[in-house]
Amino acid sequence: MDIANLFQGVGTLAFQEPTVAIGRIILIAAGILLVYCGVKELLEPLIMVPMGFGMLAVNSAVLFLSETQTGTIFIDPLVEDTDGIMSILQIDFLQPIYTLMFSNGLIACLVFMGIGVITDVGNVLRYPFTSMFIALFAELGTIATFPIARAMGLTYGESAAIAIVGTADGPMVLFASLMLAKHIFVPVTVVAYLYLSLTYAGYPFFIRLLVPKDLRGKVVVTSRKAKANITAGQKIAFDVLGCTLLCLLFPVAGPLFVSFFVGNAIRESGILRYSKLLEDVFLNSATFFLGFLLGVLCEASTLLNPKVLILLILGMLALGLSGIGGLIGGYLVYLINGKNFNPTIGIAGVSCMPTTAKIAQHEVAIINKRAIILNLAMGACICGVITSAILTGVYVAVVPML
Repeated sequence: MDIANLFQGVGTLAFQEPTVAIGRIILIAAGILLVYCGVKELLEPLIMVPMGFGMLAVNSAVLFLSETQTGTIFIDPLVEDTDGIMSILQIDFLQPIYTLMFSNGLIACLVFMGIGVITDVGNVLRYPFTSMFIALFAELGTIATFPIARAMGLTYGESAAIAIVGTADGPMVLFASLMLAKHIFVPVTVVAYLYLSLTYAGYPFFIRLLVPKDLRGKVVVTSRKAKANITAGQKIAFDVLGCTLLCLLFPVAGPLFVSFFVGNAIRESGILRYSKLLEDVFLNSATFFLGFLLGVLCEASTLLNPKVLILLILGMLALGLSGIGGLIGGYLVYLINGKNFNPTIGIAGVSCMPTTAKIAQHEVAIINKRAIILNLAMGACICGVITSAILTGVYVAVVPML
């Protein structure tokens, strides 16, 4: 009996090119590492645990599809013709989810509905100028990375797709890459989600490096107007007007806008059945399959693309610049408000919600436990989601015309 055919996961290692075989071994180890980091909460567990299992499994379970071809029965992201899709839907067990939810951006919209239903837009309505001002500065990486990527030889579509990593908004990166550079959306999205998890570890050091301790522990004195309760009716009016205006201006990003705002309107309407559906079912299911599919898409043969190294560098640059931009915005608000502001809040303008807002509060609390800046930070974070969607809409609308 041929041992290679009996244990095909091992046998294909000898059959494949050495580069691919080594890549598989490295990615199996990387998958195990992601599971470990997720379980220990060193990285975001909701994404990293399913992603790690998907990555280690897809690179282990490679089999002989024919005498000259190897592959898996997990998913085929590159099949495009109708006959091929109909055939593969009956074979690869994750293909239906990928084809009907992932490749058309539906899963990103489901995540946005869930984000909407857990978001309190009252923080934006209390501090509208401050929140939007910081969020705009926190898009520095999204804007500056585009010309840098062009200078490094990427096409307009590829440059825009990797620049969106600077928004720190995973569903937005997924949506933009599918629209602008579908051929590299797998490595772009993987890079994005890996780096978004690393914001846990990286952004606290940005804050400690760029914000002195005396400013980090500063208590922000808020006005009575800012402390006033924002009614549910005001929040729903904001959802209706915001959704209408943004869809009119940027219809290409309309699915993302309506997903977020309808989720938030359901929250404020007090429709508990829908709220539970969106949060407990849609958000959790979409997050799980997002992480799992990202891992399964990490086949060695797919990621052994010469552009992956460039994307890794540009993704790190985009998120780094956005963090710096947010802190610059925080410093400017500090000066505009007569020094009655904590510049640390600026990091929350990077819309990895609510992670960056929690990071800001945590770093402030280390210095001064009486300094509560979470409401201001959440306002900036929510505006970051909105500005990210706007910039995504701009890129998706303008880049195809270049």
